[in-house]
Amino acid sequence: MKKSDTFHLNLPSFSVSVRTLFSGYLLVMGIGFLMAGAQILLTHGMADGKLGVSVDDIVYSYHGNRNSSKLEVKLNGSMKDKANALDRMILIKWAREGAKKEQWPKVQKVFEGNCIKCHSAIPGLPTFETYEGSAEVAKTDMGASIDSLTRVSHIHLFGIAFIFIFVGFIFSFTVGLCQQTKAIVISIPFTFLIIDIFSWWITKSYPGFAWFTIIGGFGYICAFGFMWFTSMYQMWVLPYNGKVYDSNEWDISQ
Repeated sequence: MKKSDTFHLNLPSFSVSVRTLFSGYLLVMGIGFLMAGAQILLTHGMADGKLGVSVDDIVYSYHGNRNSSKLEVKLNGSMKDKANALDRMILIKWAREGAKKEQWPKVQKVFEGNCIKCHSAIPGLPTFETYEGSAEVAKTDMGASIDSLTRVSHIHLFGIAFIFIFVGFIFSFTVGLCQQTKAIVISIPFTFLIIDIFSWWITKSYPGFAWFTIIGGFGYICAFGFMWFTSMYQMWVLPYNGKVYDSNEWDISQ
């Protein structure tokens, strides 16, 4: 029998080394998605002061809470555990009264004791080392800035797209699914990623579009989960069921 007759291009038929390579990547990506979910719960998910992602969280994150300042929203939400009740009250009162400069010496001490350690070390976070920087955050909460949206959008588009290129590549070798079905599944995360990113920009002006952010994120997470479990099952269960899978999943005639 010729060597070409014994080589089958599908997940159950790959060598242990190839399946280990693919599985290692999928495991790392799976853990990465879990960490991303936890990070979302602790940041966007706390925008309304309650744990769990809601429409209000999305609205506050991108459109803003136009009845309050960004400083107050954060102190009552995701940053609530970073300062005690008295310090939070001092900062919120200062913001509500117009962030007067003559009160800065007192307020500065509160910022130094609770905020500056992280905000001065992590790029992209507001700075509270100066009156000007602090007063900017004490203004009416207008949501994410254009600069912030631009930065986060391109990072997500490039980064998540690369993840799904390789997840989709592995999934394309699965057996038991027609090429049309696999093409649809592989395209789903890219479609929902675009919906997710564009919804941020639209929600900034029209808060009703916040639902699309939740739909977009849910869509590509479901697609990732389906491809992940299907690929892992076919790599580590099907090879040991006694069957021979002789299909070439990259054969264009299938």
